[in-house]
Amino acid sequence: MKALWEKKSQEEIKRIVFDALANNVNYKEQHILGVPASYLDDKVFYQDASFVKDAPFISTLVQNPNHIGCHTLDKSESFFKGTQAIERELIELCAVDILEAEPGQTDGYVASGGTEANIQAVWIYRNYFLQEFSASREEICIVCSADSHYSMDKAANLLAVDCIKIQVQNDTRKLSAKDLSDSIQSAKSSGKKYFIVVVNMMTTMFGSVDDVDDYTEALEKNNCIYKIHVDGAYGGFYYPFATESTRLNFANPAISSVTLDAHKMAQAPYGTGIFLIRKGLIRFANTEAAKYVEGEDFTLIGSRSGANAVAVWMILMKNGPYGWKEKVFILQKRTEWLCQELNKLNLEFYRHPSANIITISAKHIKPEVASEFGLVPDNHQDAEWYKIVLMDHVNVEKLIPLIDAIKSSV
Repeated sequence: MKALWEKKSQEEIKRIVFDALANNVNYKEQHILGVPASYLDDKVFYQDASFVKDAPFISTLVQNPNHIGCHTLDKSESFFKGTQAIERELIELCAVDILEAEPGQTDGYVASGGTEANIQAVWIYRNYFLQEFSASREEICIVCSADSHYSMDKAANLLAVDCIKIQVQNDTRKLSAKDLSDSIQSAKSSGKKYFIVVVNMMTTMFGSVDDVDDYTEALEKNNCIYKIHVDGAYGGFYYPFATESTRLNFANPAISSVTLDAHKMAQAPYGTGIFLIRKGLIRFANTEAAKYVEGEDFTLIGSRSGANAVAVWMILMKNGPYGWKEKVFILQKRTEWLCQELNKLNLEFYRHPSANIITISAKHIKPEVASEFGLVPDNHQDAEWYKIVLMDHVNVEKLIPLIDAIKSSV
């Protein structure tokens, strides 16, 4: 099978994006009278500057395509079919070339971020259990680790289902097998029958990675009915390239959906989360009342900017798969260097070996050092940990002053 992800030149990228825009509606030249949308306000956003004609992303922003709906399904708003095709290719690329799905077996869309994508997953599985098993909301619950993103709390609140958080070991951030088993048994005793499991592919605070088999073994042992979603909002564009093998992808039949977040490690504009799910499941989020939308709407967000999808596609195509592996390799080496320096100081810290996040015990970091270097605490009221994220701009030159500051405070 020919991979979708192949490095392209800037000229190829420009040609493909401008061809896509030519297949969208043109508000200036066509009779488009029934759509509540237009290009960006040209009294504010000057559109005739010469650089715009040579900038595919800026041109997409100006033309303002609305990517409402899910374009991996049969029908979508035909007004924007050109850039929708780019989003479709992006979804397939992420599913197949990054997450090892079979071709044509995944639906998805570019969401506003990882929070929305995680809520979308819980929404789908809640409705799946309600419709397919005649479950009540009281019989459904979310299961995740104590280190999981706060979007799980949002999902539980919005969708009126309980959320059970499994404790982790403080030094390894691994799930407590005993707490997992006890929590599932307790949930079943209290009437829970259907479990929406969220597994972490690099947590936001620690970069820790859950072992999905810990969940499946405990759930199977207790004869549970469940669906598994992977929260790769941070790690989706990093972890698959930093590890030799992983069970956190579509090659694992236990996993039904994955969240990615391009506005983190992929350095896309904010508003570019990605939701991916196996074929046949996204229908449980269909809003049939959206009859005026061609193809109806299967997404939480509804209207969304097609420019975000174009931005992520451009970034991936400009780097290519080997360029992306090299990017991750460099960040891994920088992270390893920083770990060596922290070990020389005998500091207590956590780092997953395939992550570019280092979390240092707060007892080693003075508040003024944390403030000067923008270190983020796990709790702004009572910090136990401060994290360092090795992004592209965080090079050794910027890390040495931090090491020196920590040395002087120690």
